[in-house]
Amino acid sequence: MNDTDTISFDKRTPDPHAPGKQVYAGQRTAQEVFEELKYRLESTGYLPDEYILLDRHWENGREIPKDADIFCTVDYGESEGVYLDAYLKWYDERQKQSVTQRFFTGKTLGENGNDLDWMYLAASAVTKAFHGDHASCARVERISGVEEDTGGRVLHLSQREEKVLIDALVEQRERQENAMSQTEQLLRRMTGSITAYMDTVGQRPLRVSIYDRAVLAIRDGELSAFKELYPRAMENHADDLLIEAAGRPGTVGRQMTLLLLESGRQFLEPVYRMACQKAVDINDPQKVSFLLKEADSYVQDLSPSFHGELASYAFTDHRFIARKLIRQCNAEQTAAAPPYLLEQFAMDKDWWTLSMLVEKGISGGASAARTLHMLTYSPQDRWIAENLLQQRMWVDPGDYSALHACIQNDAVKAAKLLLDGGMDYDGYREWAGSTAGHEETVAALAEHWQELKAGQKQSEAPVEAPDMGGMTFG
Repeated sequence: MNDTDTISFDKRTPDPHAPGKQVYAGQRTAQEVFEELKYRLESTGYLPDEYILLDRHWENGREIPKDADIFCTVDYGESEGVYLDAYLKWYDERQKQSVTQRFFTGKTLGENGNDLDWMYLAASAVTKAFHGDHASCARVERISGVEEDTGGRVLHLSQREEKVLIDALVEQRERQENAMSQTEQLLRRMTGSITAYMDTVGQRPLRVSIYDRAVLAIRDGELSAFKELYPRAMENHADDLLIEAAGRPGTVGRQMTLLLLESGRQFLEPVYRMACQKAVDINDPQKVSFLLKEADSYVQDLSPSFHGELASYAFTDHRFIARKLIRQCNAEQTAAAPPYLLEQFAMDKDWWTLSMLVEKGISGGASAARTLHMLTYSPQDRWIAENLLQQRMWVDPGDYSALHACIQNDAVKAAKLLLDGGMDYDGYREWAGSTAGHEETVAALAEHWQELKAGQKQSEAPVEAPDMGGMTFG
């Protein structure tokens, strides 16, 4: 598999009944497909320079509909720039009609005719990524000697890329350190992949080491070349290869990552953490889940908080993955998770995830007060705070700031639950000083506190032996 293969919308697994064949195994998530496409566009220099954004409709693990197709449009914007919009189109069996939904939007900063031409080539690159270019590797074979000039390739070069190409021709096979990235992009546009070019033509456009070639194989998606190269590069570059492979989207990226892990090498926690973060960044929940599941096997003395910290990292841009990781965490890993996970999901009022964290034993720690503030600020959300406090006590009884947050929001029931959980109201009053403006709440809590103390005294009172009266026997 390599970057000349098309990107598929569905998943395939080996057929247990027919070796060498694959069977349908469901649809891929839109975010996973988008990240793989973005990786390809970047590797060939066709990534829009201002932004490329997945439409919000496809977030949170939404799968691409079965039998969907993709098409692109390119046009000037109303104010500035040139826009590339990609759409998915499929037939909805339930609605009995064709549906078209925007997939992503890309924008380039420039707005002249050259920029328009370049965006049309980017749109062409998108189409080829999913439908192929209907060309064989013959164009690679013809590079060393043109026998029949019936093909060709349209290349749109920026001024900087033109200079790169001219310098490459002048210097021939001299290494171009400063233009390495753009040289790679140009070679991929013209030949499909750098590793395929080297194997087919027998020439090396760059003087590269075994490690450099292994990295090129990762970026090109050349699994067979990677299998040959990585064992020779592992001794000195295992960490860098793992990080590079972890950031490579798609099935081939997962296979490369697995090969490196199966080498039996142990990794330092910072290296493994970066690899996991790379997998999060490309929105590959399958790869992230595997990396975390096997983390203890590949990292010596792994921090108990590792899983929770990665879930927190994923929250910002990939909440679907963050929720998946929290489901995967056991009680020990959740208890060691950073308390600010509660704050993050409290912002979304995500009761389901908050409930899971609390049930598995997370501590509110320094985040308890801010979490309760967010969950009690609006009356319609207070049931979440109340439910979590009833479910399990995750607030330190000595954290008066947590009780203060409830009082400031006049969340009487949540505040009472804190007192029920062991918080000392007299100690709070001494700590807080004035609570002006919340007299009714304070009065209700004072009354509840007296009831709690009265009940406590009654339970602590000694039990006297029953009076048997004056009856005697004799």
